[in-house]
Amino acid sequence: MRKVLVELLCTVALGAFANPADDLLNRIDKGAAAKFKTVLVKSDKDFFEIDQAQKGNGTSAASKSAASKSGTGKNNPIIIRGNSWVNIAVGINWYLKHHAGIHISWNNMNVKLPAVLPAVKQKERHETDLKLRYNFNYCTFSYTMAFWDWNRWQKEIDWMALHGINMPLAAVGTESVWRNMLLKLGYSEEEVGKFIAGPAFLAWWEMNNLEGWGGPLPLGWYKQQEALQKKILARMKEMGMKPVLPGYCGMVPHDVKQKLGLNVTDAGRWNSYQRPANLSPTDSRFAEIADLYYKELTRLYGKSDYYSMDPFHESGNDASMDYGKAGEALMSAMKRANPHAIWVVQGWNENPRPQMIANLKVGDLLVLDLFSESRQNFEDFCTEDNTSGTGKKNFSTSKKEGIYGKHQWLFCLLENFGGNVGLHGRMDQLLNNFYLATGKKDTPKQENSSLLTLHSSLKGWGFTMEGSENNPVMFELMSELPWRAEKITKEDWIREYCYARYGVHDATIEKAWTLLAQSIYNCPKGNIQQGTHESIFCARPSLNSYQVSTWSLMSNYYDPEDTRQAAILLTSVAEKYRGNNNFEYDLVDICRQALADQGRKQYLKTMADYKSFSRQEFKKDSDRFLKMILLQDKLLGTRPEFRVGRWIEEARSLGKTAEEKDLYEWNARVQITTWGNRICADNGGLHDYGHKEWQGLLKDFYYLRWSTFMKSLASQLSLQDTPRIDWYGLEESWTLQKNPYSSKAEGSPIDVAKEVIDCI
Repeated sequence: MRKVLVELLCTVALGAFANPADDLLNRIDKGAAAKFKTVLVKSDKDFFEIDQAQKGNGTSAASKSAASKSGTGKNNPIIIRGNSWVNIAVGINWYLKHHAGIHISWNNMNVKLPAVLPAVKQKERHETDLKLRYNFNYCTFSYTMAFWDWNRWQKEIDWMALHGINMPLAAVGTESVWRNMLLKLGYSEEEVGKFIAGPAFLAWWEMNNLEGWGGPLPLGWYKQQEALQKKILARMKEMGMKPVLPGYCGMVPHDVKQKLGLNVTDAGRWNSYQRPANLSPTDSRFAEIADLYYKELTRLYGKSDYYSMDPFHESGNDASMDYGKAGEALMSAMKRANPHAIWVVQGWNENPRPQMIANLKVGDLLVLDLFSESRQNFEDFCTEDNTSGTGKKNFSTSKKEGIYGKHQWLFCLLENFGGNVGLHGRMDQLLNNFYLATGKKDTPKQENSSLLTLHSSLKGWGFTMEGSENNPVMFELMSELPWRAEKITKEDWIREYCYARYGVHDATIEKAWTLLAQSIYNCPKGNIQQGTHESIFCARPSLNSYQVSTWSLMSNYYDPEDTRQAAILLTSVAEKYRGNNNFEYDLVDICRQALADQGRKQYLKTMADYKSFSRQEFKKDSDRFLKMILLQDKLLGTRPEFRVGRWIEEARSLGKTAEEKDLYEWNARVQITTWGNRICADNGGLHDYGHKEWQGLLKDFYYLRWSTFMKSLASQLSLQDTPRIDWYGLEESWTLQKNPYSSKAEGSPIDVAKEVIDCI
């Protein structure tokens, strides 16, 4: 009996120390856990509470008030309660932002907490019915995370917990599963290398878009990524998250028919790349190969409650494909791996095809409405029709049962395409669509059955950005909305955000951010551009340059004077906040946007000079335009987040040999410039899709393009002809170089920001 009691006491003691929220706090600031008391409370309701203990008399509101007035609070920990470790982490983040004015963000994951934290005057409780909270697009794993190590991943998992994510996509190391599977099917190492893509392009290989580009991967890559994924999964599960593992969607190498005699459909080309083939679900070996995939996946990384599968991604309809049987076959294979698992599918373009999911059981499928803040299926369902002249809103019932038939779905914020740098957001659309989806928006008294299904089938929300580490304001807004019982306007929220972000109440800062919220962060309904308002500096030069990426769909929706004025306002108070990390980061980003916007105006003026044969004016204005590019490079060099050196150093650091380092650097350089080979870059339109307005890249890549173009124009001004320049040849030369770039910041953000203001 005594032995049992001792063992029980030991278990309790160990449990008391196994507190992942305390570990998170100590990673934020060493010793920070001593200033908090985190309490896990069993409850079916997702919630967190913010409270504060008082010596001698519990949590009395009166004693708290007295402590607050007296300025005490030392040794009285902040109490955070919640029904999961993730929800407790959200409570910690909420307290730090809204009570202490401390914002933990991608640009600042480690902060120094004050010796005495601000007192909690009254217990605060927040709840949400949106229990499932997803994170990541497959593209994020390449555009942002291609070369992350464990140290960086630890910070990201902490960021996820603080923002409420409890079901992140976990795609690292999937290539190891495929390598093992293909070797067992009889493929050689050389053949595997020709199929699996390089480290900066694995996302598009996993989405069935291309084969082999950027590879072959060194054998050491598989080993280190497998080890990294195991650490990632362990930490996610420690926090109580349920990782989403990539499932089997029928992808096979395009030569599998010749190699193994399988019945496949040719997926054709994706932007000039050879796509993998689709294994027919009626093939006699479909179940065998699917089971082999899940066996290898489970052996390496364990079972999952969620598997991500996006069959027929960005492909046309195939008349020979029975999509209904395909859906059933994919679901059956997943269920054999884990009978309790749920299939997670992206709602993007034509997917998920209605016939593919029509016969699947409710609760077995979860659809990510990938671009809920703008368009896609969510907008199709929630259209507002005022043609009757009554002013009443009539909701489309074109889809009989909600937006994805009978199936459950998540409201997702896409926000960023290509990992491009630039201010961008859809604040009004995000608020409007979120409140409509959750039923918090004023709607007709007699809601139709489809609208009720929309509300009831919504199970959560997610971040589905192609690239992260940008526009933190939009991610903060999205992550807070589900926890707010009352609706909030963007103007009120922006005031709260400014305090959380900088720890001060400053009317000038609030005025600048309000201006941004009303303009560049308020892309209107009807504008369907993909992500940022692109910088002309990053565009391939021409007489009529406009958008940078082939698919950006960019159109003007704000006055560039607004970003200029916001930059002027922030710079006017910058001296007061010298050393404030978040302020200096935002100052650089906003001044960068203002300079890029004014650079576009300068470009148009320069082209007008050329077309009007104004030789002297052309010389003066083209010189000014080129100097603006170099000034932008100087500005961005003051922050490590905006330096190409950080990206390239991350890539090279993963290599174990000189050959590996060179391969990874080449991958890193290609992805952000040409993206593909000559055919795919030019004919496929992929060049500059992943463009970055980064220090080093501006000076050595974009400036070279524009200076070459301006010199050519000057030499033939009287001819008024478009110069014939081999852009790919010029660009490829940079991708092949090995010149070092530093990630270390140079110069003062505030001092260089003042130079920018003088320029614009």
